[in-house]
Amino acid sequence: MQEEAIETWHIHNRINLYLLASLEEDHLNDMSASRGRTVGEQFAHIHNVRLMWLKVSMPERLESLDKFEKGQALNIDVLSAALEKSGNAVADLLARGLAEGRVKGFKPHPSAFLGYLISHESHHRGQILLSLKQSGHPVDKKIQFGIWEWGVR
Repeated sequence: MQEEAIETWHIHNRINLYLLASLEEDHLNDMSASRGRTVGEQFAHIHNVRLMWLKVSMPERLESLDKFEKGQALNIDVLSAALEKSGNAVADLLARGLAEGRVKGFKPHPSAFLGYLISHESHHRGQILLSLKQSGHPVDKKIQFGIWEWGVR
Protein backbone atom coordinates (compact mmCIF):
# COMPACT_ATOMS: atom_id res chain seq x y z
CA MET A 1 0.00 0.00 0.00
CA GLN A 2 2.77 2.45 0.85
CA GLU A 3 4.46 2.07 -2.54
CA GLU A 4 1.14 2.59 -4.33
CA ALA A 5 0.39 5.73 -2.34
CA ILE A 6 3.82 7.21 -3.10
CA GLU A 7 3.47 6.31 -6.79
CA THR A 8 0.03 7.99 -6.80
CA TRP A 9 1.67 11.15 -5.52
CA HIS A 10 4.39 10.98 -8.18
CA ILE A 11 1.81 10.47 -10.94
CA HIS A 12 -0.12 13.48 -9.69
CA ASN A 13 3.04 15.60 -9.64
CA ARG A 14 3.97 14.49 -13.17
CA ILE A 15 0.53 15.61 -14.33
CA ASN A 16 1.17 19.07 -12.88
CA LEU A 17 4.51 19.15 -14.68
CA TYR A 18 2.89 17.88 -17.90
CA LEU A 19 0.42 20.76 -17.85
CA LEU A 20 3.13 23.30 -17.03
CA ALA A 21 5.37 22.04 -19.84
CA SER A 22 2.53 22.48 -22.35
CA LEU A 23 2.32 26.23 -21.74
CA GLU A 24 4.00 29.13 -23.44
CA GLU A 25 5.97 31.48 -21.16
CA ASP A 26 3.64 34.44 -21.62
CA HIS A 27 0.65 32.31 -20.59
CA LEU A 28 2.02 32.28 -17.04
CA ASN A 29 0.61 35.81 -16.78
CA ASP A 30 -2.94 34.73 -17.67
CA MET A 31 -5.56 35.33 -15.00
CA SER A 32 -9.20 34.32 -14.64
CA ALA A 33 -11.97 36.81 -15.36
CA SER A 34 -12.66 36.94 -11.61
CA ARG A 35 -9.05 38.01 -10.94
CA GLY A 36 -6.88 36.35 -8.30
CA ARG A 37 -3.57 34.62 -8.99
CA THR A 38 -1.99 34.39 -12.40
CA VAL A 39 -1.29 30.95 -13.87
CA GLY A 40 2.35 31.24 -12.77
CA GLU A 41 1.31 32.32 -9.30
CA GLN A 42 -1.02 29.29 -9.08
CA PHE A 43 1.89 26.94 -9.75
CA ALA A 44 4.05 28.89 -7.27
CA HIS A 45 1.28 28.61 -4.67
CA ILE A 46 1.17 24.83 -5.10
CA HIS A 47 4.91 24.70 -4.44
CA ASN A 48 4.69 27.07 -1.47
CA VAL A 49 1.93 25.06 0.23
CA ARG A 50 4.09 21.96 -0.10
CA LEU A 51 6.87 23.86 1.67
CA MET A 52 4.45 24.93 4.39
CA TRP A 53 3.65 21.27 5.13
CA LEU A 54 7.30 20.31 5.03
CA LYS A 55 8.13 23.07 7.50
CA VAL A 56 5.51 21.71 9.92
CA SER A 57 6.04 18.00 9.38
CA MET A 58 9.57 17.39 8.07
CA PRO A 59 11.65 20.59 8.31
CA GLU A 60 14.91 18.76 7.62
CA ARG A 61 13.63 18.15 4.07
CA LEU A 62 13.40 21.91 3.33
CA GLU A 63 17.11 22.15 2.49
CA SER A 64 17.62 23.40 -1.09
CA LEU A 65 13.92 24.29 -1.41
CA ASP A 66 13.07 27.96 -1.76
CA LYS A 67 9.71 29.62 -1.33
CA PHE A 68 8.42 31.81 -4.14
CA GLU A 69 7.91 35.35 -2.94
CA LYS A 70 5.06 37.60 -4.05
CA GLY A 71 6.01 39.43 -7.22
CA GLN A 72 8.96 37.14 -7.94
CA ALA A 73 9.70 36.63 -11.63
CA LEU A 74 8.43 33.23 -12.71
CA ASN A 75 9.18 31.12 -15.76
CA ILE A 76 8.40 27.58 -16.78
CA ASP A 77 11.88 26.21 -16.07
CA VAL A 78 12.05 27.71 -12.57
CA LEU A 79 8.55 26.54 -11.68
CA SER A 80 9.16 23.07 -13.11
CA ALA A 81 12.40 22.59 -11.18
CA ALA A 82 10.77 23.80 -7.96
CA LEU A 83 7.73 21.54 -8.37
CA GLU A 84 9.92 18.56 -9.12
CA LYS A 85 12.04 19.14 -6.00
CA SER A 86 9.11 19.87 -3.70
CA GLY A 87 7.24 16.90 -5.16
CA ASN A 88 10.11 14.60 -4.24
CA ALA A 89 10.31 16.11 -0.76
CA VAL A 90 6.59 15.56 -0.22
CA ALA A 91 7.02 11.96 -1.38
CA ASP A 92 9.59 11.55 1.40
CA LEU A 93 7.17 13.11 3.88
CA LEU A 94 4.41 10.76 2.74
CA ALA A 95 6.70 7.73 2.98
CA ARG A 96 7.65 8.61 6.54
CA GLY A 97 4.05 9.40 7.46
CA LEU A 98 2.79 6.12 6.07
CA ALA A 99 5.53 4.19 7.86
CA GLU A 100 4.83 5.94 11.17
CA GLY A 101 1.04 6.04 10.79
CA ARG A 102 0.83 9.81 11.10
CA VAL A 103 1.84 13.10 9.50
CA LYS A 104 2.76 15.68 12.11
CA GLY A 105 0.25 18.52 12.13
CA PHE A 106 -2.38 16.69 10.05
CA LYS A 107 -5.37 14.57 11.07
CA PRO A 108 -6.71 11.99 10.64
CA HIS A 109 -4.03 9.87 8.91
CA PRO A 110 -1.41 9.82 6.10
CA SER A 111 -3.81 8.49 3.44
CA ALA A 112 -6.12 11.43 4.10
CA PHE A 113 -3.09 13.73 3.84
CA LEU A 114 -2.39 12.35 0.37
CA GLY A 115 -6.03 12.96 -0.55
CA TYR A 116 -5.85 16.48 0.84
CA LEU A 117 -2.72 17.33 -1.15
CA ILE A 118 -4.09 15.97 -4.42
CA SER A 119 -7.45 17.68 -3.89
CA HIS A 120 -5.81 21.02 -3.14
CA GLU A 121 -3.49 20.92 -6.13
CA SER A 122 -6.19 19.62 -8.48
CA HIS A 123 -8.39 22.55 -7.45
CA HIS A 124 -5.63 24.91 -8.50
CA ARG A 125 -5.02 22.94 -11.69
CA GLY A 126 -8.68 23.56 -12.52
CA GLN A 127 -8.23 27.26 -11.82
CA ILE A 128 -5.19 27.26 -14.11
CA LEU A 129 -7.16 25.66 -16.95
CA LEU A 130 -10.01 28.14 -16.47
CA SER A 131 -7.63 31.11 -16.40
CA LEU A 132 -6.00 29.94 -19.61
CA LYS A 133 -9.36 29.44 -21.31
CA GLN A 134 -10.74 32.81 -20.20
CA SER A 135 -7.54 34.51 -21.36
CA GLY A 136 -7.90 33.05 -24.84
CA HIS A 137 -5.19 30.39 -24.41
CA PRO A 138 -7.05 27.13 -23.78
CA VAL A 139 -4.83 24.07 -23.65
CA ASP A 140 -5.29 21.78 -26.61
CA LYS A 141 -7.41 18.63 -26.42
CA LYS A 142 -4.35 16.37 -26.13
CA ILE A 143 -3.37 18.10 -22.87
CA GLN A 144 -6.97 18.30 -21.63
CA PHE A 145 -7.35 14.54 -21.99
CA GLY A 146 -3.73 13.84 -21.03
CA ILE A 147 -4.14 15.10 -17.48
CA TRP A 148 -6.59 12.23 -16.93
CA GLU A 149 -4.29 9.52 -18.28
CA TRP A 150 -2.89 8.41 -14.94
CA GLY A 151 -1.88 5.04 -16.37
CA VAL A 152 0.69 6.64 -18.70
CA ARG A 153 1.93 9.60 -16.67
